[in-house]
Amino acid sequence: MNSKPVLTADDVKKILAAAEAHALSNKWAVSIAVADDGGHLLGMLRLDGAAPISAQIAPAKAQTAAVGRRESKVYEDSINTGRYAFLSAPMTGMLEGGVPIVAQGVVVGAVGVSGVQAADDAATAKAGIAALGL
Repeated sequence: MNSKPVLTADDVKKILAAAEAHALSNKWAVSIAVADDGGHLLGMLRLDGAAPISAQIAPAKAQTAAVGRRESKVYEDSINTGRYAFLSAPMTGMLEGGVPIVAQGVVVGAVGVSGVQAADDAATAKAGIAALGL
């Protein structure tokens, strides 16, 4: 039987706190979501002033990055360069801002952020992941 690393509740708290600190230091109002490797929501935070829709988009980005095993930006880029078949994929968060969490060479989950420019969403997600020291 194989074993794999998994995200703990403490990991989720660290990710959310670090991503929140990054967003607040830049005065960004965002929603931050953490999902497990199957795309299931483990934790979420909507900062004061974040648009209500961001609370739906952030988990979708996290789910897409988790189950796709790559940054959600890959799908957005594919669609933008003419690979329209991705529009029929069963994922709704195919926008930049979903970043997988890789531990011991395995995707253990993902962070999705929504609320500011796409690259800033991704940077906030990466700041959260960095708190794990992987």
